[in-house]
Amino acid sequence: MSREVKLFTGNNTRDLSEKIAYIYGKPLGKSTSEKFSDGELSYNYDESVRGCHVFLIQSTCPPSDNIIELLLMIDAARRASAQYVTLVVPYFGYGRQDRKDKPRVSIAAKLFADVLTAVGADRLMTCDLHAGQIQGFFDIPVDHLDGSYIFFPYLETLNLDNMIFASPDVGGVTRTRAYAKHFAVEMVVCDKHRKRANEIASMQIIGDVNGKDVILIDDLIDTGGTMCRAANLIKEKGAKSVRAVCTHAVLSGNAYENIENSVLEELVVTDTLPLRKPSSKIKVLTVADLLAKAIRKVHNHESISSLFV
Repeated sequence: MSREVKLFTGNNTRDLSEKIAYIYGKPLGKSTSEKFSDGELSYNYDESVRGCHVFLIQSTCPPSDNIIELLLMIDAARRASAQYVTLVVPYFGYGRQDRKDKPRVSIAAKLFADVLTAVGADRLMTCDLHAGQIQGFFDIPVDHLDGSYIFFPYLETLNLDNMIFASPDVGGVTRTRAYAKHFAVEMVVCDKHRKRANEIASMQIIGDVNGKDVILIDDLIDTGGTMCRAANLIKEKGAKSVRAVCTHAVLSGNAYENIENSVLEELVVTDTLPLRKPSSKIKVLTVADLLAKAIRKVHNHESISSLFV
């Protein structure tokens, strides 16, 4: 007998969760999340989850309340006798801290992988991890969905004659090459050198962008400093137009101002994270259909390979 599916959401991803639930064809489960005057969080389910396959939808982005709330959701589901707990984490926060690149630092991505597993998660579903090897930090199955499933159809509608893809840094070459291979076009690389986090010392373009419609590819955009500087440099090198495609719109600090003042034609993102405010240059595509299909296939024990381009 198949377990009943129940979908629940944390506060951070409520809008996306409602879209997922609508496409899936099942309303979000009833729950209550409260915050005491000192900031302490409380989470409880307002309906039975006993014996159910529970999907908990929440991006683990800063502030840390989002992570704590997800941990409380997992713990409450376990204590309420849910049979199977799958985490739907559209954006896996702290993924950039995935290695020990200097002495005496935490590998936060591994830390949170351990914590989520220890609290009682049976499976993780996420989209565009900062580094694919983060899947290996988990001792539970990980369904790593690809944002290209959303972006490829949109890029095809642009009908750009001289399209070329660009990686804003050397670390994103593999991701960018996948786009270039799919569209059978060339790619270029922006080689950057950082002084410190979020501060670029120098950048240069490896490849020819003259007369091209350039599309920058990255998994996330934070302050927008790297992306906007790359776009400006590409434009200076003779590019016809410059766009950017980033799955996760972190957009912290002066990101909105940086984007508005840049030469970018548009920034295409998904709704794995809610935007702080609208922008004329930012276009949002939803991952709700992708996640709803993945949830159905996981519950029915079906292959999800069809969801990869």
